[in-house]
Amino acid sequence: MSAESSSAIVQMRGIGKVFRAGAMENHVLTDIHLDIRSGEFISIAGPSGCGKTTLLSLMGLLDTPSHGELRVAGHSAAELGRKERAMLRNRLIGFVFQSFNLIGELTVAENVALPLSFREGLPRSERAERVADALASVGMAHRRDHYPAQLSGGQQQRVAVARALVGDPAILLADEPTGNLDLRNGEIVMALLSRLHGSGRTICMVTHDERFGFVADRLIRLLDGQVVDESTYQQLQHEAECGLDARRAMESFR
Repeated sequence: MSAESSSAIVQMRGIGKVFRAGAMENHVLTDIHLDIRSGEFISIAGPSGCGKTTLLSLMGLLDTPSHGELRVAGHSAAELGRKERAMLRNRLIGFVFQSFNLIGELTVAENVALPLSFREGLPRSERAERVADALASVGMAHRRDHYPAQLSGGQQQRVAVARALVGDPAILLADEPTGNLDLRNGEIVMALLSRLHGSGRTICMVTHDERFGFVADRLIRLLDGQVVDESTYQQLQHEAECGLDARRAMESFR
């Protein structure tokens, strides 16, 4: 293994994911080879249903691959038990979801502090300082005592980013972070992620929005569960669109 690969935060070699329902098999990911290195901003793009969210779930140790080798911060996923995966998720990975996933009964500050509740031995004063710093980094310190229902969608997503950052993770995983936002709020959240990347954060973002995919250092194209290069992606997309146009034409004659 090269020095470049061994220093990667996430390493995937021949990763596949198969979901089974009785005798039926759904091959969601096939033969994925991918490295994410410290300080990179990677965007994973592709149409709905192509396996983007599944790929992010594997990176975040929320799921395990059906085959292939997955390493996160040098740890082999195959050798980790459930408790070990949970511990690594809490210490190494920050998550930002499309639907925000804030708890309505908790204040902004309490929502951001949640990941720290699993950190044993962390003094209360340090927790409070980390929460304050995380909220300040996303411009939401003035809303610390508000509740999610009192915030706009864009503000809720910024709080979700602060929650992901509070544990100082090695990598930030964002799953369609602008998917539930209008264009203006989407641009604000993307500007925030770009600024965080500029300060040295490692970010891997899933998106189907071409406007935002190109802000990353590297764009990974995913189609039908496989990583494809740009020319192959464009060709397959064209063939799929031509096939759809042909089917529509045939249906018009019925």
